[in-house]
Amino acid sequence: MLSSKEVEAKTHKDENGIVKVPPYKLTDEKSLYLLVDENGSKYWRMDYRFMRKRKTLALGVYPDVSLADARERRDAARKLLAQDPPIDPMENRKAVREAKFADASNSFEVVAREWWSSHMAGKAKSHRDKVIRRFELYLFPYIGKKPIADITAPEILGVVKRIEARGILETAHRTLQTAGQVFRYAVQTGRVIRDVTADLAGALPAAKTKHMAAFTEPDDVAELLLAIDGFRGSFTVLCALRLAPMLFARPGELRTARWADIDLENGVWSYLVGKRHNMPHIVPLPKQAVEILRELHLFSGTGEYVFQGGHSPKRPMSEAAVNAALKRMGYDTANEITGHGFRATARTLLHERLGLDPNVIEHQLTHSVPDALGTAYNRTKFILQRREMMQKWADYLDELKAGAKVRKPNREKPRNANEDSL
Repeated sequence: MLSSKEVEAKTHKDENGIVKVPPYKLTDEKSLYLLVDENGSKYWRMDYRFMRKRKTLALGVYPDVSLADARERRDAARKLLAQDPPIDPMENRKAVREAKFADASNSFEVVAREWWSSHMAGKAKSHRDKVIRRFELYLFPYIGKKPIADITAPEILGVVKRIEARGILETAHRTLQTAGQVFRYAVQTGRVIRDVTADLAGALPAAKTKHMAAFTEPDDVAELLLAIDGFRGSFTVLCALRLAPMLFARPGELRTARWADIDLENGVWSYLVGKRHNMPHIVPLPKQAVEILRELHLFSGTGEYVFQGGHSPKRPMSEAAVNAALKRMGYDTANEITGHGFRATARTLLHERLGLDPNVIEHQLTHSVPDALGTAYNRTKFILQRREMMQKWADYLDELKAGAKVRKPNREKPRNANEDSL
């Protein structure tokens, strides 16, 4: 057997002082030995026979692997050879490495990021960022490194219950829903057999649905339109406030509108809704909107964005600008009206007060409305009806405003020095 002194084999130098050690073995027992190379490196090796073939198993490099550790690795290899049928230690090591690599490549985090890259490719950047942030905050720290096939329903429940305990029940529901999407993707790609989150239906208390605050009564809308006309902030925000209820586009779509997408001569605004759509969504512009945009074009027409940012004309208006303006006018954006709430206002009044076809309204809202054949949503459908509807809607808003009683000026809050930058 080897001793510690023998393991620390001496080296020799030639006439030039270069270390030169001829290769040789220091033999231990049970086929273990230390191979000393010409450059002085020392390698643990074990010779064995498997299926009548002589093989050599590498057991590590000295001193990183001590004599005691090398003997443990040798004994483990001998136990594999002693099984019935025998197992080749070298092939076993290879299989273990491949399994570890497979586990790493199929961890929940790897599969989740793969799903996110594929599924979220056509989504808005703000939505993509929210989803990946949800993963990074609530899922990856707890189950991210675990092979997705080994994750159980109770483990997922533990994660979402931790979120619920923080008092953010809606986030817990969204996190569970997103985890389920990843598991279904893993089923489709052969990583797991089934979606274990399906077993958690009803495991969380029902979340209370909170809709975007919106006015749905004509008198409230009339009062708001009067308040907008009296807004004393920046001209850019004033134009956005006047167009928001008239065009009822999503706030992010309105504030990032580009002049290149607007045809004032023909009264059309067309833009892509998300990167995955090749067909642009068309917004017919009523004559009132064209008039506002022509006036605004004198201010920002030489730039890219219709609504330029207060700090840089090369960037669009702030995401918070419209809601901040509503607050300044005295409106409660949590319970009364928001920039997004103009969509609900239009949807309700167009149908209930003007009696317009819900399908036409939903198409203008860019909601997915499959036809009788179940084909994909057509963003150019009902163009003539939508053009007529948008003009009727703008005229209706003018009528509401004209017929409204003069309200008491108690909505507007005192200005501050920063409000002109909205």
